[in-house]
Amino acid sequence: MNNAKPVTIVMVEDDEGHARLIERNIRRAGVNNEIKAFSDGTSALEFLLGPDGSGEVSRHRAMLVLLDLNLPDMTGIDILAKVKSNEHTRVAPVVVLTTTDDQREIQRCYDLGANVYITKPVNYEGFANAIRQLGLFFAVMQVPETV
Repeated sequence: MNNAKPVTIVMVEDDEGHARLIERNIRRAGVNNEIKAFSDGTSALEFLLGPDGSGEVSRHRAMLVLLDLNLPDMTGIDILAKVKSNEHTRVAPVVVLTTTDDQREIQRCYDLGANVYITKPVNYEGFANAIRQLGLFFAVMQVPETV
């Protein structure tokens, strides 16, 4: 009865080093899902919601969004709000991955519908460890499909 589509990981991260580290550790955890990487919010939103912004393009996609909050053109909070308020994308789990550990910002992300909030440790080892755990989380996760 399980006709789950493979989940596409949509990574929105403007720091190229962090993006490579995230991808490497997801792969190391044995997750082979397609990763679509975006370095700015505009192109990420165009992929997620389509050029018309309706979200229709994502209607039958199984996605998981990895979202940095500090992007060059907009905040990740804006993207989170748009994804979670769209009928076609709101079921997609969103993992916020950012350097900010401000309690109000964390709460705001959860209020908007973020599923997980991970503060990027500044040291490489801590960050790599957090991503490895995230990779294991992806390996066992089933993403609901929109109808």
